[in-house]
Amino acid sequence: MSRTNFDTLLEAGCHFGHLKRKWNPAMAPYIFMERNGIHIIDLHKTVAKIDEAAEALKQIAKSGKKILFVATKKQAKQVVAEKAQSVNMPYVIERWPGGMLTNFPTIRKAVKKMATIDKLTNDGTYSNLSKREVLQISRQRAKLDKTLGSIADLTRLPSALFIVDVMKEHIAVREANRLGIPVFAIVDTNSDPSNIDFVIPANDDATKSIEVVLDACCAAMIEGLEERKAEKIDLEAAGEASATKGKKRSAKARMDKSDEEAINAAKAAAFVKEDEEA
Repeated sequence: MSRTNFDTLLEAGCHFGHLKRKWNPAMAPYIFMERNGIHIIDLHKTVAKIDEAAEALKQIAKSGKKILFVATKKQAKQVVAEKAQSVNMPYVIERWPGGMLTNFPTIRKAVKKMATIDKLTNDGTYSNLSKREVLQISRQRAKLDKTLGSIADLTRLPSALFIVDVMKEHIAVREANRLGIPVFAIVDTNSDPSNIDFVIPANDDATKSIEVVLDACCAAMIEGLEERKAEKIDLEAAGEASATKGKKRSAKARMDKSDEEAINAAKAAAFVKEDEEA
């Protein structure tokens, strides 16, 4: 069964593309028609592509890996932040820090710096500093938090990127391609889908359109996380059962051994008694 349907996408305005003169010929397979100088996206293909992407995202989430959401455009910021938080995934909504993937260790250093500032604040070290120094450090902390706060939990490279507007986030796409990280993206008629692994043809300028696509993808990711949790509980239960079985076996072995020793002792006593009588 599809995770979304034609009517929902139509209502959200996912079918509106860009002006005909702004189109990218590589998007031709996903365009249904042209009306009043605007391209209309084929929503039947969008439904199929959302299902395909959602299934892949579900498997990534199920394996316990991280998916990085990227959307720095005004219309998508709030929606992406909310959806990423709902599935406990990292996201970038302010500005893509150049080299975030290709120069990941340096980005991690900046995140660690933020953690160090927090530690110094909590242990009272700042009480010895002047007001000016405290102000400078707190400004630095606020700046780091704005750009890197949402990826503080990202300790290793993400397993996938989910991008809204590949033209605006072209640096992120290029970095992911260089490192072989799969890219999921909402692609409009003015964008190039050739560098995207999982293309979702839809309107990337309307908040409602972005929200509908993200709803379907995040629902799949939640399913994957739930399945992972269920599997973990089953494994733990199986482990406990096998441990209990092992304990029973060892107890039985000990009992068998003690019984054998008692029988041998009784036999020996009987033998000694026979010798004495003789």
